[in-house]
Amino acid sequence: MTLTLLFSSVTAAENCNFSEYISPKSLGLKKEKLLHLHFFFHDVARGANVTAESVAQAKTSNASPTRFGFLVIADDPLTIGRDIRSKVVGKAQGLYGFSDRSEISLFMLLNLVFTEGEFSGSSVSMLGRNPIFHKKRELPIVGGTGVFKLARGQAYLKKIILDDDTGVAIVEYNLYVFHY
Repeated sequence: MTLTLLFSSVTAAENCNFSEYISPKSLGLKKEKLLHLHFFFHDVARGANVTAESVAQAKTSNASPTRFGFLVIADDPLTIGRDIRSKVVGKAQGLYGFSDRSEISLFMLLNLVFTEGEFSGSSVSMLGRNPIFHKKRELPIVGGTGVFKLARGQAYLKKIILDDDTGVAIVEYNLYVFHY
């Protein structure tokens, strides 16, 4: 009896559809919009107010000219202005790793979590390669939450300060985000 019941359940499950087209309205989605966001990212690796910590490294990372295999987790402030004391509008939370043996380039996985205004509590997710010494850098936006549900787009990055002696990096971000 148990075997027959199990077989009947499996047969019934195999006959079910696993996909269906639905209306975007059924998820509360309205017309898609394009939004431009502009802010500054502050990454502090040394000193009293560290926002990025090393969590792992390969045996050869210290000897590598590109720091290959070095992994960092970050909780970096996002501000309106270049000065870290300017108004904070969110945080960049996630990780980045030095992922190239021939040039300094980061693999980045970041959630930009907004804490101010109409976007408070919403986030944008980015995933991609960041060759930090290139003049033109961009990261794809691969998703989001809250206001940025089903987000997609592109983030353009511009180095403002990259000081290896102090461990401070300030990067200007311009995001172009399609969302509903």
